[in-house]
Amino acid sequence: MNMKTLHGFALAGVAVVLLACAPLLISDYWTGVLLGMTGYVTLATAWALFSGPTRYISLATVAFFGVGAYTVAVLNEVMPYPLVLLCAAGIGMIMALMVGLSTLRLAGVYFVIFTFGLAELVRQTVSWWEVNVTYTMGRYIFLPFEGRHIYWQLLALAVVTFLISWAIGRSRFGLALKALGDDETVAAHAGVDVTRIKLLLFVISSTIITLVGAIQAPRWTYIEPSIVFNPTVSFMTLIMALLGGAMRLWGPLVGAVPLFLLFEWLSVSFPDHFSIILGLLFILIVFVMPNGVLAKIDDLRKGGRT
Repeated sequence: MNMKTLHGFALAGVAVVLLACAPLLISDYWTGVLLGMTGYVTLATAWALFSGPTRYISLATVAFFGVGAYTVAVLNEVMPYPLVLLCAAGIGMIMALMVGLSTLRLAGVYFVIFTFGLAELVRQTVSWWEVNVTYTMGRYIFLPFEGRHIYWQLLALAVVTFLISWAIGRSRFGLALKALGDDETVAAHAGVDVTRIKLLLFVISSTIITLVGAIQAPRWTYIEPSIVFNPTVSFMTLIMALLGGAMRLWGPLVGAVPLFLLFEWLSVSFPDHFSIILGLLFILIVFVMPNGVLAKIDDLRKGGRT
């Protein structure tokens, strides 16, 4: 590990300590803002773990997010909270394995359509189960957590997610991912086990996303399918990762922070037009900065040097 990397870790460590101390110094409102922002930073980083190198656009984020939240809602009264989180992670892992084994041979628009359909299928299944089996449409979560407690858990998960992403990028596994991203067929002919790599990344990414939903569940106290399976979660995560650059370690962070603040303002100021603005922003990113802000900055720097 060179000095530049050590310096970067030191700065990141200081930033994490400051962020961890922030709820002790700010109001509950701003703690809630930090909580939501950290959740989306983690979601975008986890999404980019799989979709960045493979270039598979997944809209299944909210399916795993909602499953994590509902796991906490169902088990929080019968299990200790740490075990509930372990169960949520296990359910997310098994679900990702099942989905990955059956769908990761799809590509392009077919994978996009499937993942969008998966999210809707899970939402409808949970709704049907609640109405026809448990005879209810929502659940209460009574856990002794304040906003800062949830925020600290999400911050720890965000740090772990960044470390996983960094470690993968620095490993031989990361070299295989670069080959896969450039040309999947060529990578397969070069001896890269494309299917296994995609499956492993999808499982890691989906498990982290499930944990984000599980950790955030106590924030709502009362949840129902329309809350935790809101498709906006998938689209916002996608836009944030693409804006910063899904292929860059810091890309999801660069995209998530400003966009979360923008979305918070838009949802309050223009609640009836929020979805329209979200769609326009997505189109703008795809056409103007398809590789993200960080790649655009690098291109401008290279252009300035020539």
